[in-house]
Amino acid sequence: MSIDRRVDLSNCLENVPVLIELTSADTTFPEFQYSPDNVQGPGCTTDPSEVTLPGCSCRSRSCSTPTCPCPRARGPAYDGAGALLNLGPTDSGYCSPVFECNALCACSEACSNRVVQGGLRLRLEVYRTGNKGWGVRALEAVPRGTFVCEYAGEVIGLEEARRRQLAQRVGENNYIIAVREHAGAGPVAETFVDPAAVGNVGRFLNHSCQPNLVMQPVRVHSVVPRLALFAGRSVDSREELTFDYTGGYRNQLPAELLSTQRDADARTGRTDGLQRKECHCGANNCAHFLPLDLSIINRE
Repeated sequence: MSIDRRVDLSNCLENVPVLIELTSADTTFPEFQYSPDNVQGPGCTTDPSEVTLPGCSCRSRSCSTPTCPCPRARGPAYDGAGALLNLGPTDSGYCSPVFECNALCACSEACSNRVVQGGLRLRLEVYRTGNKGWGVRALEAVPRGTFVCEYAGEVIGLEEARRRQLAQRVGENNYIIAVREHAGAGPVAETFVDPAAVGNVGRFLNHSCQPNLVMQPVRVHSVVPRLALFAGRSVDSREELTFDYTGGYRNQLPAELLSTQRDADARTGRTDGLQRKECHCGANNCAHFLPLDLSIINRE
């Protein structure tokens, strides 16, 4: 099928165009509002765009980890090239938190602890896959640890997440990611991000049981985490970009959402439990079905 044109899906809102490949068979764009950043949605009590974290007083060009409070005494998050150093779960089975320097910090914009806030840098393209609908690929090789994009959308509350799940019709995609964060023995903090109506290029990323991207919650200016995706290995040019919808950690969906999904199944006449969609990732370890919900866990 011939390609008629490529246009910038982000409408110039990103540093580089997000190309979408249109063919003669494509008559409409996916219906959503493009936003490169998280936006405040129903039930979210904190505006993700508001600066709420304190800044450091480092006056050097780039912060020195032993003295800068932003890395929170956990060592540097990135190497000199801006690649994420810790790409997998820690010994505890959870990922380690990342705090970048922010708008209140005295360090320069060139600080090595400012990566995700720099926005999209890679040339990405949204395209039609063979059997998975829309997908995303990079138009250049991506080194291991490189920041690729965010999974950005509406940050919503638990009740709104439940309401949206109940309103979903059979066959509709569930875009909501639930991030659960454990701060020692303290309460579990939950963040729900839904890019269905408002989101960025991350909403088009497909699941894989053997993904080439990893998701890492990163805090920059706000206590609301950004869900950043990094290359878990070197990725070839034009290779599809994928991530594990479960996050690959010891995750357990909030009981409220699981029970809500079961209620939704009953209301739509489904009697075989939670709706399962076939996985077409083609990995050797493919589970044959997509995860029931999108969920990752971070531990502080």
